[in-house]
Amino acid sequence: MSIIVDQQQIQEWLLRGVTNYLEQSHLEQALMSGRQLRVKFGIDPTSDKIHLGRAVPFWKLRQMQDWGHQIVLIIGDFTARIGDASDKDSERPMLSQEQIEYNLTNYIEQISKILDIEKVEIRYNSEWLRDLSFDTLAEIANIFSVNEMLDRDNFSQRHKNHTRISLREFLYPLIQGYDSVVVRSDLELGGNDQYFNLIAGRKVQKHYNQIPQDIITLELLLGTDGRKMSSSWGNGVYITDSANEMFVKVMSIKDESILDYFKLATDIPYVEIEKYKQRLEKGQNPRDTKIDLAISIVARYHGVKEAEKARAYFEQLFTKQEIPVDVPTILAEQLKDKRLFAVLAQVFEMSNSESKRAIQDGGVKVNQKVIIDVFYGLNFEQSKEYIIQKGKKNIIKILA
Repeated sequence: MSIIVDQQQIQEWLLRGVTNYLEQSHLEQALMSGRQLRVKFGIDPTSDKIHLGRAVPFWKLRQMQDWGHQIVLIIGDFTARIGDASDKDSERPMLSQEQIEYNLTNYIEQISKILDIEKVEIRYNSEWLRDLSFDTLAEIANIFSVNEMLDRDNFSQRHKNHTRISLREFLYPLIQGYDSVVVRSDLELGGNDQYFNLIAGRKVQKHYNQIPQDIITLELLLGTDGRKMSSSWGNGVYITDSANEMFVKVMSIKDESILDYFKLATDIPYVEIEKYKQRLEKGQNPRDTKIDLAISIVARYHGVKEAEKARAYFEQLFTKQEIPVDVPTILAEQLKDKRLFAVLAQVFEMSNSESKRAIQDGGVKVNQKVIIDVFYGLNFEQSKEYIIQKGKKNIIKILA
């Protein structure tokens, strides 16, 4: 199979959102050669939802897929148990097999929103790692030294701070590298925090007399609170979010993240992004730019019509201070506890302490009335409908 791609397209692909790549000349030659490449991307199901940050490499893969390259998607159902320490300043807990299976329930369905899944080679790394012999593991481990591991930034910092580093965490880059050997990867993509793991893949391949894969690392998308987008921090915009929810979340990002979202979460050309940059520098209200950004992102996952509806929802909710007619609705029988703090915790995925604090701070309304009584209860004999608002972003209707 011969692949013909315009050199300018390749250069744009190599620049957009890319922080590092090896080997530059070899990769460029491979992309221009017309040869179909085996492009590896691995994702551990550490959460049941995929957020926009995790979607960034999938969109890069989609472009390569459209060119004709073979995408090899590795679902880390085994590596998820070990835990990747790449972005962690403390030990990541091991996931149970039951939690991993739950997280995987609709993983492929979510990825199908971006990739043509029928053309993807999907592999689960438990296929070869679950029965990995100790001899093989020892052989792979011998490729690396403890000194190399401790040179890794987060391990180095934890070591200096006398923070525990388990031997299990040292194993992660080794076996992720072995994945590259099994699937004979030509190129692997990953987030900027994956550089060490991707380099490990090159070393393990070289040990097994394979041509080391080229690697590309990508910028990390910040969450709504300005930190790295993470399911565990609750600052994510998920590709499974409804159009309305996605729109509202994008509108809540920090102003300094706007241009990065255009670059990493949309396919708007650089020349247009530059125009937005110039307008912001000249003093344009960031809210106006965010409107365009939110429309672009929502349209990518839900279509243009739904994006326009979501804009109307947002403006009705936040500009006119009215309650939209199509707010998310649940039935009272679905509530585990009808006390307001418990309802907030359930429907908005908060802890009980967080929900109590939100009430005490005056940030919760019930039927447009501020409630500060932590133990306020919903009485469905008195009212068959409750509209609950937490701050400006979260609103839900509960029906008896």
